[in-house]
Amino acid sequence: MNLKNFHPRDLLHLLLHPPRIVIFAAGFGMLAGCNDEPESHMVSAPPPATPAASSPVVVNTPAASESGASGGNTIVVTQAPPAPQAENPHEQPSSEYVWVSGYWSWHNDHYEWVAGQWEIPPHGNTTWIPPHWEQEDNEYRFYEGYWK
Repeated sequence: MNLKNFHPRDLLHLLLHPPRIVIFAAGFGMLAGCNDEPESHMVSAPPPATPAASSPVVVNTPAASESGASGGNTIVVTQAPPAPQAENPHEQPSSEYVWVSGYWSWHNDHYEWVAGQWEIPPHGNTTWIPPHWEQEDNEYRFYEGYWK
């Protein structure tokens, strides 16, 4: 097309009747995204097995034990507790307070950390015996903390 002889109706003709190559390219571009086969991935080994969640067993215990702890329900689970978390107690509120360290508790089928805190002993000459987990065969039994 010669620009000297270009007329506005020629522009209208180009817009209404684009060259066939443009139509072909547009159609091919739309079809290029259509692929019925899913992407394939090579896997060399199956993923590691997920450990089964351990289910707690609540066992009734006698009213009191040899250690002097009050009775109640004891939690027994098959999953070992995590290592204790490091705690940095803030400043002691006063000399009558005793630091009661944090511990792992079993709640809603998983371990939860219970943070330590400063507490006033119930009697002047008492010692805090912290809660703890003890392994018994393939199970872990939780023992509540108490003042002695």
